[in-house]
Amino acid sequence: MLMTKTTQPIQGKHLFLTLFSLPLLWGGILGLPSTAKDVNIDVGIIQRFGETKAEKLSISATSGDSLTLKFQDSQGEIQTLTTTKLTLNIVQESLPQSLLKEYIVLSDHATFETAEDSANQWKDKGIKAEVTQPGRWQVWAKRDVYETPLLRRLLLKNLQEKGYNDAYLESAILNSKSQANFTIAGKQYQSDYLEIIPGKNPIQVSHSQQKTRRYGGSLKLQPNSYGTYTLVNDVPLETYLRGVVPHEIGPNAPKNAAKAQTIIARTYALRNLRRFKADNYELCASTHCQVYYGLSGTSPKADRAIAATKGLVLTHNNELVDALYSSTTGGVTASFSDAWNGEERPYLTAVIDSPKNVWDLSQTSLADEETFRNFIRLRQGFNESGRRVFRWNKQATLVTLTRDLKKYLERRKHPLADIKTIRSMKVTERSDSGRILTMIVQTDQGTITLQKNEVRSAFDPPISTLFYLDPIYNSQKVLTGYAFVGGGFGHGVGLSQFGSYNLANLGWSPEKILAFYYPGTKIIPLDNSIVFWREEE
Repeated sequence: MLMTKTTQPIQGKHLFLTLFSLPLLWGGILGLPSTAKDVNIDVGIIQRFGETKAEKLSISATSGDSLTLKFQDSQGEIQTLTTTKLTLNIVQESLPQSLLKEYIVLSDHATFETAEDSANQWKDKGIKAEVTQPGRWQVWAKRDVYETPLLRRLLLKNLQEKGYNDAYLESAILNSKSQANFTIAGKQYQSDYLEIIPGKNPIQVSHSQQKTRRYGGSLKLQPNSYGTYTLVNDVPLETYLRGVVPHEIGPNAPKNAAKAQTIIARTYALRNLRRFKADNYELCASTHCQVYYGLSGTSPKADRAIAATKGLVLTHNNELVDALYSSTTGGVTASFSDAWNGEERPYLTAVIDSPKNVWDLSQTSLADEETFRNFIRLRQGFNESGRRVFRWNKQATLVTLTRDLKKYLERRKHPLADIKTIRSMKVTERSDSGRILTMIVQTDQGTITLQKNEVRSAFDPPISTLFYLDPIYNSQKVLTGYAFVGGGFGHGVGLSQFGSYNLANLGWSPEKILAFYYPGTKIIPLDNSIVFWREEE
């Protein structure tokens, strides 16, 4: 039965979550009832509330219900109020004296996966690090270790002396701070922490920047690492899935595709509870994690898939798989290292996304440029054939591409951020799945090397890294831009959501679909023996 929700180290680097006991149901596993009990997870549904002055939150009980509020007053006492509605906003409050806020940015990345690998590499060098997400993912020198200006400057000097010149000190003098205000029946209150507990029904949340949505579980407003606040939904896992599955796979997905997606979404959530450790919650509600809309837009078909797969997860050697997936692979899935830095996952390999023998990767790698172009010209026989983004051609001028690149370099505080023009672009290395590993961009200020998913971050046209470049010339044979010719949408690792549609329509079971996209894995009931992830110490 459910005992605790906290993670704890077992046997060195193994991390377990004590959850619930399930009978072993292998062999017709999806057809038998499960006795799984639920576990709550913390999802940041509004991650940086207070970034703009106009932001407001209206939180209300559903009809016939009430909300219990728990907060800490200015004397540090816990107060409890009951209401049906409150309004939240953030104001700037003057500080009695100026405050120094600073931290060392060790590295900057497009994705959590590569940021986590970078953090582990820093730890191997003896530097305590933490993964954060102020906008892009960053690795910071751990703030509670390098907690004084002197320690931070000594660390930075030491790094520079050893040639680590990309690390920099982010420093600011603050004369004011963000303060959360909430208003009930015209009376204002202030608190950095606020817990909102419904009586029995979902809570309605109206945000000035998104539609009104309903959420199961409870809510917490808490400070984050960036001077703003995060609204966190503490929600049972199976309720969370109701807000994920129909939005990720689509409300009208074939039954077995929805079941496969549900098992993957459950596995992904439990495997990734560490993503926002620096901000004291676990997952986000965007595509940086999984899309989560609470109880708005639930689907009977998705609900049936959730019920039919309750407690089932995908594993490899009794460890939860890194359950990555994307909308469209473009005809070939990618290995983990095609998209991110880090240790390979043996079940995340390049697979031709087709039930037919349309291409033999073992005999003909897509790392060769001309071979890759021939592959992209193929359109029939794939699971995603006919889908809008299975194949695409996007063109952009040098002016537009230079503007994209300049913005990207400025965000990264790159030394060549003052570029005026791009002179040429070339793909110099591909993986066996055809994904771009390295692209060289020649500019008026020097050469910029982009790797893997950073290519997508740097330029607007490509929606995957499965593309080739064709130069565009004017009538005077002067280079004016490039055509990006490719396939797929997203990183292409693991399950293809549209690919699973086709396989399900062909009669494939959820087990067979997941075995196709994650070779060597097993669907099993979640129990106390399963390793959630392995963490570097």
